[in-house]
Amino acid sequence: MRLRSLVGIVPLFAVEVLEEEQLAKLPGFHKRLQWYLRNRADLAQSVYNADTRGGDGHTHRLLAITTAERLTRVLRFVLDENEFLSPFGVRSLSRRYLDQPFVFQDGDEERVVRYVPGDSDSRMFGGNSNWRGPIWLPMNYLLIEALERYDHFYGDDLRVECPTGSGRLLRLRQVAVEIARRIARLFLPDETGVRPCQKRAPDAIFGPHGKDLVLFHEYFDGDTGRGLGASHQTGWTALIVRLLEDLVREDAGGF
Repeated sequence: MRLRSLVGIVPLFAVEVLEEEQLAKLPGFHKRLQWYLRNRADLAQSVYNADTRGGDGHTHRLLAITTAERLTRVLRFVLDENEFLSPFGVRSLSRRYLDQPFVFQDGDEERVVRYVPGDSDSRMFGGNSNWRGPIWLPMNYLLIEALERYDHFYGDDLRVECPTGSGRLLRLRQVAVEIARRIARLFLPDETGVRPCQKRAPDAIFGPHGKDLVLFHEYFDGDTGRGLGASHQTGWTALIVRLLEDLVREDAGGF
């Protein structure tokens, strides 16, 4: 049995859509691409989709490691709320390992990996290994961008169930919006008026107006959304600003 972790999702990020107009402006790149397709067909068949889509008046060519069939298969787990899909984004490890830990037998030693939604509960890797459950905003952002690119190529021809088991079939762009909305919940007041990301930050930190002073936490609890790790991680958690802007455009008619 393979470990279901965010590592298995990363290959989805390697995707780009090439337009005929772009290739015409890049003759050197186009020449090298044609050479690659002719001389390394053994590799090209795994990363280049020669199908063209011209429904919008343009021709698109897909460069991606993941085929449509593999993409659909992986997303079945990514969009499963019992596995990766949290109310606040995509977890770094499947939640199934909460009750069914992943066990690897190494000779006489047994290695166990459990789903831990927040801070690490072991000294593995020298202190605090946080990649066994929490939500990392940059990885979610890269997934959203990749889904938008896949949708640009496949359009309405490729729909997946979101969430898995719901019976609701969505285009990949709509899936990207759904994940973005879940991430946005981290920073928006819930029904009690509390932002999930601030459940760790009592009013004592900022006083009575603390609820409006939002920290940029390093990562977030996979179940509650509570902000964890460094609280000044503007290097990547500030990506939430871009996602919020995109959601505003989506609600106005165009993501």
